This record gives sequence, structure tokens and C-alpha cells, in this order.
Amino acid sequence: MGKLISYRDFLKEVLLLSISSFGGPQAHLAHFQNVLAKKKNYVTEADLLELNALCQVLPGPTSTQTISAVGYKLGGPGLAYLTLLIWMLPSVTIMTVAGLLIGSFESKNISLAFTRFIQPMAVGLVAYAAYSIGLKSVTRFRAVLIMVGAGVAAYFIKTPFVFPVTLLIAGALTAFNYKAHPREAKKKFEVRWANYLLWLGVLVLAAVMGSVTKSNPSFLPIRLFENFYRNGSLIFGGGQVLTPLLYTEFVQYAPKQYLTHEEFLSGYALAQSLPGPVFSFAAYIGSLAMREGGTGGAIFGALMSAAGIFLPGTFLIFFMTRIWDSLKKYRPIRASLEGIHAASAGLVAAAAILLFQPLQANLLNVTFTIASFCLVAFTKIPSWAVILVGLVLGFVLK
Repeated sequence: MGKLISYRDFLKEVLLLSISSFGGPQAHLAHFQNVLAKKKNYVTEADLLELNALCQVLPGPTSTQTISAVGYKLGGPGLAYLTLLIWMLPSVTIMTVAGLLIGSFESKNISLAFTRFIQPMAVGLVAYAAYSIGLKSVTRFRAVLIMVGAGVAAYFIKTPFVFPVTLLIAGALTAFNYKAHPREAKKKFEVRWANYLLWLGVLVLAAVMGSVTKSNPSFLPIRLFENFYRNGSLIFGGGQVLTPLLYTEFVQYAPKQYLTHEEFLSGYALAQSLPGPVFSFAAYIGSLAMREGGTGGAIFGALMSAAGIFLPGTFLIFFMTRIWDSLKKYRPIRASLEGIHAASAGLVAAAAILLFQPLQANLLNVTFTIASFCLVAFTKIPSWAVILVGLVLGFVLK
């Protein structure tokens, strides 16, 4: 980008984002745009949108993959892994501590009423992300049609696979317009399979180890890693999609049932009110699953679960990032980005509607949703400050 990048300053921004980015993966993109693209110019907005769209086609935590890919683009694998660690550390730490507390005081009624304003405010941030993407990406009538079609598909088709399928279809639709794009000198196309083979190798090894040790309680950390690595390898659409699968596997599935219904919902509410990746919920579940091992066992369970959920998506995005620059030189690939960006706007808009529906459609929730959207979209007040006000109000009015 024509300037030297201070890795220390970049990681400082990642840390600030990790403690101020509320609202889930769609809202995280708006934070990344404001800080990494507009404020610091580490990447262009176009590059950031491309990386985010690429991450949505792959399984795993979208916002975590996106910010890790930015780190890779700036400083290679070393900076990328540091980016991943710093981005996930605050929320994983908080969720681990929450698991320890609830595991120790399960007989007490722990109220999370202070989070009730965060839910509608997070919806407002998601709506802002859709608005922001749409302003930059939807500039033609065909893009409007693609955006609307993607939103309708995401709203009515209740499967995580709607995300990659919709993006691929949208990209294919505009790829036919490749002649409108100028020719570029193509780079030599070389596929480096190392990270793909690493992802696949760990998946197979974890599955074998989990099967061999399933009857031995001493190897529960290995099975937790396998459970979360498998889920992280198959989930498209972020933490919202991951949650029902975790509920089925760790609460309803008789051989496990590591958490009660109440414990699961309490942890989920807390995870939704935290900044950073929603996938940190895995650390909470791992902590409670290992509660009988004492504090040390619970922390180990949290770490194994967090590693399992975050690593597969990271391996896959590093694999794709290495070949993406070469792929972009092909005109059909560049043309497909118009459709992918437009579909992304539609998917985020649908997410805002779906996230609001479980909330009561009362005046309070509608007001907080609209107010948070307007404050972030039309003022210079940062989103973390908006959310902080909501948290304070939750404590004061609980």
C-alpha cells in the first residue's frame, strides 16, 4: 500500500477492536471498515469486502477469519496468528471466567438482566453493517435484485448452507459480465496445499482420537477439541448458526449433557453482550464440561474447546488467502465480486431482521434498535460508546 506498517500499532488496533466490536460478525465488518480501512488505511475497503466475502464462503468464524486474513496480508503467517490470538483472547478469557463462576455457584440465581438493552442495540449495529455495505456495493439495478434475492433466501431458507450457496450463485450471475473488465497480466497460479492438508489432517486425527477415547473420562479434553473442531469445520454463517448445534450436542444429547438448559442460556446471553467473536462461547461450554476437574481442569477444557472452534476456519482462510491474489487476475473472478458484494449486503440485512424477531416488538426494543443505528450511521459516536451506554442503563434500571 505504499507505506511501512507498524506491526505493533496494528496489533494494538486489533486489541482495541477485540474489546469494542459488539454485534456479531456482520457488525464486526462495520468496525473493521471504520478502523482498519478508513482510519488506519491498513487495507482498502474493497480489499476488506473481498476478504470478508471470501470468508463467508468458507466454514468457520467469519469476522475472526477476516481480521486474521488482514494480518496475513500485512505481515504473513506470524502476524496472522498473533492477530488471531489477540482478537480472541479477551472474549475467550471472559467466557472462561463466566464458566468458572457459574460452575462454582450454580445453586445461585445469576441475573443477566443488564444485557436486555444490548440485544436490540446489536440488531441496530447489524442493520448499519448492511447499510454501509449496500452504499458501496449496490450501485446497479442487477445488484439491487441480487441483494434482495439473497436477503429473501437467507430469511426463508433455514440452513447454514444458504450462505455459501447464495454467494456462489450471486458471483456466478455477474461473472458472465467479465468482458466489461479490462485484462490484467495473470500471475503464475500455484496452489499451496499445506494449510488445507493441515486442516484435513487435524480433522481426521481428532476424529480417530475422539472415537478411541470416547469411553475414557480422562480424555474428555481431546473429545471436546474434536467436537468443536468438527463443528468449526462444518458451520457456515457465524455464531448465530453455531448456537443451535451446540445446544443439541452439549445439552440435549444424552451421552453428553455437559450443561443444563439454564446454564446454556445464561452463557449465550453473556456471549451476545460481549465484544469480539461469538465463537468464544465454546470456551464457556468447555469450562463447564470440565468443571469436575476443578479450576485447572475447567480452564484446560475452555482452552481445548476454544482451540478446536477457531483453528479449522483459520487453516482454511490461510489456504485461500495464498491463492486469492492470483485468482483475482481472472476477469470472471473480478466480475463475480459485484454479485458477491451485493449478496453480502442482502445476507446482512436478513440477519438484522432475523436477529430482531426473537425480541419483543415493543416500543423499547424498536427505539433502541433505531437509535443505535442512527448514532453509528449519522454521528461520530463510536459503536463501543453506544453499547457502553446500553450496559450502564441495564445495570441502573435492572
